[in-house]
Amino acid sequence: MKFQQKLAIKFISTKIKLLALFSKHKAAEKIFELFCTPFIKPGKNIPALFSTAEAISIQLKGKVINGYCWNRGKGKRVMILHGFSSSAYKFQSYISVLANKGYEVLAFNAQAHGNSEGKTVNVLEYSELIEAVVKKMGMPDGFMAHSFGGIALCLALENITHSCNTKVVLIAPATETTTAADGAFKILNINGTAIRSAFDKVIFDKSGHSTNWFSIRRAMNQIQAAVLWAHDENDEITPLQDALKVKEDNHPNIRFMITSGLGHRNIYHSNEVKNAVFKFLDFK
Repeated sequence: MKFQQKLAIKFISTKIKLLALFSKHKAAEKIFELFCTPFIKPGKNIPALFSTAEAISIQLKGKVINGYCWNRGKGKRVMILHGFSSSAYKFQSYISVLANKGYEVLAFNAQAHGNSEGKTVNVLEYSELIEAVVKKMGMPDGFMAHSFGGIALCLALENITHSCNTKVVLIAPATETTTAADGAFKILNINGTAIRSAFDKVIFDKSGHSTNWFSIRRAMNQIQAAVLWAHDENDEITPLQDALKVKEDNHPNIRFMITSGLGHRNIYHSNEVKNAVFKFLDFK
């Protein structure tokens, strides 16, 4: 972590702790806002590949969400879903191969990401975007999702009609929101059950669900799709231990690929993982 980032986090942490002295609820709301705010601004340089795509826009709850489509109406349809503080642009190496294979490829920038509108996004909003894209563009034959995109996809699939012929690739998915929240509190160096309880209440008040409801392990009981799940032993963002609990559930439709030394982001750049993904998404 860079020195400037450490200073910023310390400042935010101190501000939240002071706020908590007056109101645990307001402090929790501030933490939730931070939890939903991407911390990396999109770069100005958009890969040339995206200039060859058809631009697609969706209006969703007052925000314009922008995406791209290659080979519209041709071949099998695959949708790419990026993670938190990322963008569709990060997955150009996957998009180019799939498009060259003749597949229709969809890639959207989630709310508050890339060139889409918004300042914050939560997992329900991202899952609603996925459902809106499916309604507008048609049901994909396959999905590939990284990190935050993984849990958003799994929540969406609970509401989207799909079958065992649907293919889903999960790369280092954010398996448990409870774990993600624990990580956020640790980074902010905020302790105490009162603030954490207030944070969980904020989530419940906004969604009608408890924090632990936002779980791929829970959602997977409703998912019929064939799943390739790639996860690294050294992932410090979405810990492997959460994924292993899903593995212990012995879902017959999930195949796990456990890597070592790649971490959370390098895993989707790995040639080994790319080859496994392309082989899995081969509809021929």
